[in-house]
Amino acid sequence: MSAFQRLRQIALAIILTWGWKRALLAMACGALSVLALAPFNAWPVLFVTFPVMVWLIDGAGAGRYGGVPAAALTGYWFGLGYFVPGLYWIGYAFFVDADVFAWLTPFAVLGLPAYLSIFAAIGFALARLLWTKDATRILALAASLTVGEWLRGHVLTGFPWNAFGYALSEPLALAQTASLIGQWGMTFLTVAIFASPAVLIDRTRDRSLAWRVPAGAIALLVVMGIFGAIRMSLHPTTMVAGARLRLMQPNLQQDQKFNYSAKAEVMKKYLALSDRASGPQSTGVSAATILIWPESAFPFFLTREADAMAQIAELLPKGTVLITGSVRAPDLPPGTPITRAYNSIYVIDHDGTVLAVYDKLHLVPFGEFLPYQGLMEKIGFEQLTRMRGGFIPGTVRHVLPVPGAPPALPLICYEAIFPGEVGTRDERPGWMVNLTNDGWFGISTGPYQHLEQARMRAIELGLPLVRSANTGVSAVIDPMGRIVASLGLGIEGILDASLPTAIPPTIYARLGDIPAAMLVALAVILAVRRRVAKRHP
Repeated sequence: MSAFQRLRQIALAIILTWGWKRALLAMACGALSVLALAPFNAWPVLFVTFPVMVWLIDGAGAGRYGGVPAAALTGYWFGLGYFVPGLYWIGYAFFVDADVFAWLTPFAVLGLPAYLSIFAAIGFALARLLWTKDATRILALAASLTVGEWLRGHVLTGFPWNAFGYALSEPLALAQTASLIGQWGMTFLTVAIFASPAVLIDRTRDRSLAWRVPAGAIALLVVMGIFGAIRMSLHPTTMVAGARLRLMQPNLQQDQKFNYSAKAEVMKKYLALSDRASGPQSTGVSAATILIWPESAFPFFLTREADAMAQIAELLPKGTVLITGSVRAPDLPPGTPITRAYNSIYVIDHDGTVLAVYDKLHLVPFGEFLPYQGLMEKIGFEQLTRMRGGFIPGTVRHVLPVPGAPPALPLICYEAIFPGEVGTRDERPGWMVNLTNDGWFGISTGPYQHLEQARMRAIELGLPLVRSANTGVSAVIDPMGRIVASLGLGIEGILDASLPTAIPPTIYARLGDIPAAMLVALAVILAVRRRVAKRHP
């Protein structure tokens, strides 16, 4: 028996699989597909799992209503297999305050994936509606799953974490295509490329035709790699003159980070660590022009603690500014109880003057606010941060003026995972500053996934990104996505680096998701035309 005959035999067995065996197979493919993401980046595994997706949808045609419900159910099982191991680390957050939240761990670890899997089901169902018996079905699947992923990134505030397109984040040359088509375009290409071997089993008079589709997919990968290599060679890393960064990574435990009684201890650690010598030639914080501390750095309202502001002013030499995260109290009349707050970024001058403030726009559901907040609190629920009433969202995304450096686009925590939200229409920044606290998720795959997604924003926009994380990974990333300097996960320390310069706006920065939408629209048109031609030869 030839290799082709064996492949066809395997594919036929998959197509005919039904019931619980079909569900287990779909979940197994989803789970294996997670290996394509950070920190593993074993993307060739998708050449196995995505063709199985195609064959499962082929087999769904035996069900009722054109196989659409069967395909949707298959997609749901695939999504569950993909999201449970991909997002298991969310459970760590519920043990930070274990007495209150530990019992919710199973609901979070299984409930969120169960919800997100609905969008995979939508993608599979749409694909089945467009399905053909030839290679056009690969384009139908790519378009449909891209639509499903886009919906996942937007519905109910959205959660596009681990979108399929991140599989092409490594090697870095492949990721450069994101500068043209963005993350949703990368998702389309990822599905189309890796699902292509499924057509090898198709019945055609000329067997060479069956090889053309996967051969074309491999050729596309090669072209992407060549394009990326050329692009990277044309844009070597250059630095902003006179801008010297120092990132402070305190590696604080969450129970200490949010404990007001630890105020003095936290400040003492921040001040000592920020001024620590990093080598024989280091002069501490005086060598830096920009000192950066992570998200929600203090267990108190920073600007309402005069002694803390005085300590910061004493730490900063003239010509050095601090960019730090902090909760911010709303402007209220004196004596008014503070029940809600903003998650903010401050730019503070050497004399303790607040130069600029940004309030986080895209809050984390169940972490920073609850859906139907009032009702949920009445029946006893509260979000992980335990802020009564939830955090207050900001009103507008704007750049922050930073003395001695270009203006910076602020991104707090997972705001960096939303491709369409990180740009500003009014003014192009010179860099992005991402303050985050991944300490919620321990030593797990979560922080690596977060870093990978933030890095993609740099490539998409052609802007350097500076990432300061409580427990890591802190990093300085140039506009090509090259990591210039980094401080690993779970390490206490400081990171000194220069600030990379931006490059001219990319095609994605100019056009947004229009190129990706055109890819999806073209694929849908081709699939529909093929279905119509089959019905009316």
